[in-house]
Amino acid sequence: MAGNVWVLAEHWRGRLSDLTFELLVLGRELAVGLESRLEAVLLGHGAKDLAGSLGAADSVLTVDHPSLAEPNPEAYCLALAALVEERKPRSLLVPLTNVSADVPSLLSARLRISLSNFCRDVRVVNGGLQARCLLYGGKMETTVAVPGSPAVLGILPGSRAGSEARVDRAPLIEEVEVALPSEGRVRFEKYIEPAAGDVDITQQHALVSVGRGIQTRDNIALAEELAEALGGVVSASRPVIDQGWLPLTRQVGKSGATVKPKLYLAAGISGAPEHVEGMKSADLIIAINTDPQAPIFTVAHYGIVGDVLDVLPALSEAVRARKGIHA
Repeated sequence: MAGNVWVLAEHWRGRLSDLTFELLVLGRELAVGLESRLEAVLLGHGAKDLAGSLGAADSVLTVDHPSLAEPNPEAYCLALAALVEERKPRSLLVPLTNVSADVPSLLSARLRISLSNFCRDVRVVNGGLQARCLLYGGKMETTVAVPGSPAVLGILPGSRAGSEARVDRAPLIEEVEVALPSEGRVRFEKYIEPAAGDVDITQQHALVSVGRGIQTRDNIALAEELAEALGGVVSASRPVIDQGWLPLTRQVGKSGATVKPKLYLAAGISGAPEHVEGMKSADLIIAINTDPQAPIFTVAHYGIVGDVLDVLPALSEAVRARKGIHA
């Protein structure tokens, strides 16, 4: 088992994350290139049944402990540290979502092993691992040789198509015991559910999403006007939500919802990786930004360099005219 490629099987409320399956596809490629085995690591309490869905791996290591009943970075780190020190894998791929994003850095610091974080891709080159990573909030990208073994790699969504790992095959399951404290410094209290009654942005065919470029709460009305003309609704990036201008249920991105509408119009959104993660699979992406170098233009199918306060009303008028609707 030494030198194997590991994937942390991320799950929440009884469901494996989509990113877990993406990492299994990536992990298989790395395992083939390194001539090693692919193993999934499943941490939880009463979650062993999920292991049967991880047939893309050669085997699954399961750890069952009350401290792992809910996603807890501290407990996850302690459990993984014990496993890594005992089994010595070549690499551990960790999904970068709200559930597991803190795990790579904590584990790397605890074991003093290398960390390559915010990876968009990892490949085997000349017998070693090479990672393509984002820096400075996605403003730069670099390719690095992954030093040392074991190595921790935090993987962003979208590196592979996860559907290839959803196979109907039972993996070999090994139950492993790990000593963990019954209560750590970080303790789960409760889930805070979003307010009921708002629209579900994941089910909309058209979204007009606003960012800092909208400037004030009052200007959101311009986006609402366009969304109405398109038959969609308004969503937002995190800064707008943090200001309290729209409810949390409208947030798109890593800390919000992942959406795949037919049309996604990004108005005044710079395009940080955390936001792009939640909307890059839209069928058609149109971006409006005053900065021609804004990262959002790298994922947009069409772009408009301009002020959203000028462009949104013009688009609303054009859509209404096309539909024969008079203001």
